[in-house]
Amino acid sequence: MYHVCFRDLSESEIEDYLTKEQPYHCAGSFMSEKLGVSLTSKMEGDDPTALIGLPLIRLCEMLRNQGIKLP
Repeated sequence: MYHVCFRDLSESEIEDYLTKEQPYHCAGSFMSEKLGVSLTSKMEGDDPTALIGLPLIRLCEMLRNQGIKLP
């Protein structure tokens, strides 16, 4: 699990972000790897890949637990 806390944002900050990034194809219309990080006050968790889709660290752990060898 990964948590994102947004800071207090004005309507113009939100509109500027949406206009500049156009992140509509992303979960929650938020791109942490670009300007979206400027909207946050805190991001925490043990698997940052869960924020952008499939939690890869957890997936690898599950596969290893099933005996599947990974590099």
